[in-house]
Amino acid sequence: MKRLMDAMEKHKWLSWTLFFATVVIVFLVGLLGASIIERRSEALYAVRQIKPIADWEPRNEVWGENFRRQYESYRNTLDTSFRSKYGGSATRDLLEEQPLLVTLWAGYAFSREYGQARGHYWSIQDVRTSLRTGVPQPATCWSCKSTDVPRVMNEIGVAKFYGEQWAALGSEIVNNIGCQDCHDNKTMNLRISRPALVEAFERQGKDITKATHQEMRSLVCAQCHVEYYFKGENKYLTFPWDKGFSADSMEAYFDAVGHVDWVHKLSRAPMLKAQHPDYELYRTGIHAERGVSCADCHMPYRSQGGTKFTDHQLRSPLANVANSCGVCHRESEAELVRVVNSRQDKVMEVRKMVEFALFRAHLEAKAAWDNGATEDEMKPVLTLIRHAQWRWDWVAAANGVGFHSPVEALRTLSTALEKAIEAHAKLLVILAKHGVTDPIPLPTFKSKAEAQAFIGLDMKKLEQEKEEFLKTVVPKWDEAARAREQKLSSMLMPSRSASSELVEATRQAASK
Repeated sequence: MKRLMDAMEKHKWLSWTLFFATVVIVFLVGLLGASIIERRSEALYAVRQIKPIADWEPRNEVWGENFRRQYESYRNTLDTSFRSKYGGSATRDLLEEQPLLVTLWAGYAFSREYGQARGHYWSIQDVRTSLRTGVPQPATCWSCKSTDVPRVMNEIGVAKFYGEQWAALGSEIVNNIGCQDCHDNKTMNLRISRPALVEAFERQGKDITKATHQEMRSLVCAQCHVEYYFKGENKYLTFPWDKGFSADSMEAYFDAVGHVDWVHKLSRAPMLKAQHPDYELYRTGIHAERGVSCADCHMPYRSQGGTKFTDHQLRSPLANVANSCGVCHRESEAELVRVVNSRQDKVMEVRKMVEFALFRAHLEAKAAWDNGATEDEMKPVLTLIRHAQWRWDWVAAANGVGFHSPVEALRTLSTALEKAIEAHAKLLVILAKHGVTDPIPLPTFKSKAEAQAFIGLDMKKLEQEKEEFLKTVVPKWDEAARAREQKLSSMLMPSRSASSELVEATRQAASK
């Protein structure tokens, strides 16, 4: 210390240097401390509710008043610009891309329209405008489309909800998929809002309330991204998991209960239509085996300031490879995309083989009926067609073109191809028995319009009916919904003083 004092006495500039260095250091430490305090306050404030959220509140914008970051990222599901090789959020007509699909669904509404699903923010508009809706349908069809569903179920009861007609609840179901579907309004904890999932696990002897938080990050998705059917006259929403989660197990379940979604217009086969068994397929894949949840890939974490939160855009991981895949995988983004595309290419290659084999089987079955085949002759063939198309659809209807579990997807498609080829072999014998020895002509389709004309669809009439429905019915729904929500807002709106007190209390808590 004496040497330092002597040096400072001898060299006056050294004193000033130490003084200014000390000032700079203190200033920087002060900035760091202020930043830490600010970020801590910001993080605390981010999880505080400014306004209480009422039970069964369906309006996402009301939740967004408390959770701006999550809500703003959720609104990004409006974006339809991303297109991957096989999916994404971009609008794409899958029937136009693959006209053969029209014939596979002959006699079923999917032959009218089948497009790439867009973001959750589009759920109400898309279900209203689809050519698959507007005809007599049960209200069960609304089950996964809106935050209003839990509210209405709570008001009238689950069974009565399912028993209503789809159009009868049009004015009630108006808010897009969103916050209430997955979160508790008081704690923000993940919760199950659809009874079908709880009931499916209960039938297996499992208590879903004991699920871990990481498991819940997949189960909230499994409320809707699953295979389901409408059971009985009341059209009760049911997940066919009683015998297991595989395509084979669900096929056995449907056969046991005698369920038929529709009878194929060409082959007369009693058909099954897969919905979107994403959760079931995911369960068999390596990500599920390693404990990776749906949200880890489709809703990766983001940071803003001192706040870390889940990105609620809910989109393809390929649109955000760095945050989704890059957290665990150290390869370049280009390499990760290449790997995904490569695996999907292999699944699609086999899938197209199955589609052609099914197309041929349906047309040969029609020819067999036309040439006098009997019910007894055709029954085993129709069962093979039913099972083959179910297994194909179980993979085709799931999002991701098999990527959630490529091995299981290819195994299931392989068994579908085997059954379709077996049906073809049996049909050749039946046709020969009835005097048909030449190959059945198989037309090619350059567009979905050609395929739709081939199966006898009057698309012009269907489009006119939908246009009339949108002009005359939907506006009445919206008018009734606005009146109801205005009334609800006036009843729930807190007084200005009470609201100010709540805000001030929240700020004081954050400052601590």
